Formats: sequence, structure tokens, C-alpha cells
Amino acid sequence: MADIALEPRTGRRPIREATTWDQIRANRNWLGFWFMLPAMAFLILFLAYPLGLGVWISFTDARIGRPGVFIGMENYEWLWGDSIFWLSVFNTLLYTTVASAIKFAIGLYLALLLNENMPFKAMLRALVLIPFIVPTVLSALAFWWIFDSQFSIISWSLKQMGLITDNINFLGDVAWARACVIFANIWRGVPFVAITLLAGLQTVSPSLYEAATLDGATSWQRFRFITYPLLTPIIAVVMTFSVLFTFTDFQLIWAMTRGGPVNATHLMATLSYQRAIIGGVLGEGAAISNAMIPFLLAAIMISWFGLQRRKWQQGENND
Repeated sequence: MADIALEPRTGRRPIREATTWDQIRANRNWLGFWFMLPAMAFLILFLAYPLGLGVWISFTDARIGRPGVFIGMENYEWLWGDSIFWLSVFNTLLYTTVASAIKFAIGLYLALLLNENMPFKAMLRALVLIPFIVPTVLSALAFWWIFDSQFSIISWSLKQMGLITDNINFLGDVAWARACVIFANIWRGVPFVAITLLAGLQTVSPSLYEAATLDGATSWQRFRFITYPLLTPIIAVVMTFSVLFTFTDFQLIWAMTRGGPVNATHLMATLSYQRAIIGGVLGEGAAISNAMIPFLLAAIMISWFGLQRRKWQQGENND
């Protein structure tokens, strides 16, 4: 009894063996996964699921109010022989190519200009952002009024100067309508390109330009051998987003022209909406939307391979 009474009481509980779940919670390699899990769930719910559902619907004859049955490739075969669909493909490629190229040229010029020491630089940077922060529909309505066939401020001004006698039918003529929607897209997209490239220019060390100036480099040589190489990764990312946003543009076109005149400004996105929602043929509209995927993947892959090639060249030069 004495021996038992003298035994110390430690109060320790028996050690429980760590389970697999305990190891996963404590493993630092899983930490990134736990942080990414909410975003992953969001993307699966609102991106992957709608995309998969759209692909499935494109293989059915679904209509609004009717689920439809599987019909295989019939919707795609119908689009292959649809002249309006191919016109929308042409319009989309023209719209994207011209608008993206001009946005890049103007945006790069503005970025270089705003990167210089000039008075009221902060205010000018804020003013550049105005077209981008204005809602797309409001911008489209403003341009719709500016290019109106009867009340266009441009036609009125030209008539007052005696340059024309009749109003210009901006949105009723095929060539004018395409030019107007491209101009509106450029006006909205230039600030995004300019501000993003300006942020990239801020990371370039001024000492590089000072050294090049001491070596007698001209302004073009400083841009060619310093600014452009260091800005290439930013340019690739910015232009990828610019192309994707322009290629899938819907609000601007629909609010200004609704694809007219005679389908001259119909993009693949607006045609898909017209066929699926207004026309009620969900399967055909989904097929048009899915036809956009190869073009978008091509734009992403071109940018990705460009960045990989740039990294390889830098590695080769470092060696």
C-alpha cells in the first residue's frame, strides 16, 4: 500500500497515433491546396460545369422549355453550311485583329508618354482610365447616339462646316458599321493596355537607361534593346487578355447594332445569343459558342509558347 501511495501521478493521457487526416492537415505541401480549394470550387461550379453543359447541349436538339435528345454532330454540320455563321467568324476575326492591334499601338504609346516626367501626370493617368471604368452599356449607348443616322453630332458638325450635305448613315452601312464598332472597342480597351504596360514600365530600372544614354544610345535603341525586351512578358499577358476580351465581346455590339446591318457586325458571341435565347434553339447556339473555343485556345497557346521561347532565349543568353 505504501508503494502504491508513493507512486507519482503524471496526469498524462496516452498518446494517440496520428491518422492520415492529421498528417494531411499538418503537411505544409497541402497548405496551398487548402487555400486554393474555395477558388477551385468556384471555378468548377461557375465555369467547368456550364462549359460541360454547353458542350452537351450542342449535341442535342434542345430548345427553350424542352430538354431535347442527343442528335450527334447535326448542329455542327448545319453550322458548316451556314453562311451567316461563317460571316460571323470573319467579322469576329476582323474585329479582334484590327481592334487588338490598334489598342496595343495606342496603349504602348500612352504608357511610354505617361512614364515620362511631365506636369499633371497623376491627373492624366486618372483621365486615361475613364473609358475603362464607364459601364460598357453606357459607352455603347453614347456611341449609338454619336453615330445615329439622324442626330449624329459628327454629321451635324460636318454639315455646319459645309463638308457634307446629308447625314452619314454610320450604323446602316456595312463598312461604316464595322468601323464604328471597332472604334468603340478601341476607345474602351486602350486604358487597360496603357495602364498595364505603364505598370510594367515602372519596374524597369532607370539606371539601365542612364547607362545606355552614356553609351550614346538613341531613343529608339533604348526602346528596342531595353524597354521592349523587359516588357515582353507583360505585353504577352496583356495582349492575351485583350484578344480574349475582344473576341468574346457581346455587350458593345449588341447595344450598338445587334449584329446589323445585314449581319455585318454579328460576332460569334452575338450570333450565339440570337440563335439560342431569341430564337430558342439552344443546341445551335451552344454549338456556335463551342466553335469559339479553338480560337481562344490558339490565342492562349501562342502567348504561352511566346513566353516559353523568351525564357529559353534568356537562359541561352545567360549561359
